[in-house]
Amino acid sequence: MSEKFIVEPSGPLRGTLEICGAKNAVLPVLAAALLTEKPCLLQNVPALSDVDSMSLLIESLGARVAREKNTLTIDAGDVASLKASYELVGKLRASFLIMGPLLARFGRAKVPLPGGCAIGSRPVDLHLKGFAALGAKIDHSHGFVTVSAKRLRGAKIYLDFPSVGATENVMMAAVLAEGQTILENCASEPEIVDLANFLNSIGGKIRGAGTDTIKIDGISSLEQKNITHNIIPDRIEAGTFMVAAAISRGDITLTNVLADHVKPVTAKLKEVNVLVEEGENGVRVYCDPCREIIAADLKTLPYPGFPTDMQAQFMALLSTAQGTSVITETVFENRFMQVGELKRMGAEIKIESRSAIVEGVEILTGTQVAASDLRAGAALVLAALRAEGPTEITGIHHIDRGYVDFDSRLRELGASITRADAE
Repeated sequence: MSEKFIVEPSGPLRGTLEICGAKNAVLPVLAAALLTEKPCLLQNVPALSDVDSMSLLIESLGARVAREKNTLTIDAGDVASLKASYELVGKLRASFLIMGPLLARFGRAKVPLPGGCAIGSRPVDLHLKGFAALGAKIDHSHGFVTVSAKRLRGAKIYLDFPSVGATENVMMAAVLAEGQTILENCASEPEIVDLANFLNSIGGKIRGAGTDTIKIDGISSLEQKNITHNIIPDRIEAGTFMVAAAISRGDITLTNVLADHVKPVTAKLKEVNVLVEEGENGVRVYCDPCREIIAADLKTLPYPGFPTDMQAQFMALLSTAQGTSVITETVFENRFMQVGELKRMGAEIKIESRSAIVEGVEILTGTQVAASDLRAGAALVLAALRAEGPTEITGIHHIDRGYVDFDSRLRELGASITRADAE
């Protein structure tokens, strides 16, 4: 049975909330656990459907995964299958990340082209170019990609675009390659650093993660020891609740937040006249109900630029701002999926190529809308908090992929939001 959210005008949200572990950090670490025969204990793991999907995928290969509260134990000592299920991979874009670890450890992997949110083309060409540079043979047939190599060899690889997924996949493959791999123009997101820290904890030799050049000294085998790794906080979840404070003109303190990771969001919130205080373990975001949100332009860019995963939520906020804002999306070509639904709520937005021109309005109105993807769904919830009258949001399975108990945690802050069966 599909479900929907019913959101009523909620007034200023107030309170304190602890941010969960990062979805985009735990998924590659789950894949990387396939590199070692020894159990890995992951802490601060969010209870998300995407994490469940990734766990099922690596279990289908023969690994054992056990969850206890916010911890996962992965034992990949008995991996027997090197072919990933089409059904499981189709649920999750990050599923393609199992290819690098399987290729490195077993010399072969067969994976169907992945699924995920419909936010535009996210080709795996860069992943495959990286594997080929390391000496792997690539074969495409019947919707599957097969990579194979007797032994990978280090290489100097320049990525045409600083792709997060390609950086992660090639980095994992290079850990067991012969010689040194130098990965240039690579992604520098905090999730890359977290993965490198995990790989180093199981014996990898990686330097430079967090910069645009990563050096990996390949080793013949990983240290066989039990590993414990703590997943970093989710900067996108933190950013979403920061915008929730702003759009509701509320006062929210978020704990378990690394302030450096949310700097682009913090800077843009300050620019639109929202107050942000940074602490050692969190941030406070507040905006007096009489304080005007003012228009601002933003452009999504690879880290440390403004994150594409926060573009939709910020568009909801700017829809209520005073003046005209221009949002330019440079990362994905189809990431304005929320625009039509926001316009149904009374927002004034016009698309011109890769830019959205947002004319702030005084009033958004509640209506029936549908979430088309994870971040678009979050944006509709945020807009509904500010709208006059009730808003019904369907397609909320997208939201559940990336936010733990989104509705109940918003209720903790004073939001009027309920979950119900969709008709």
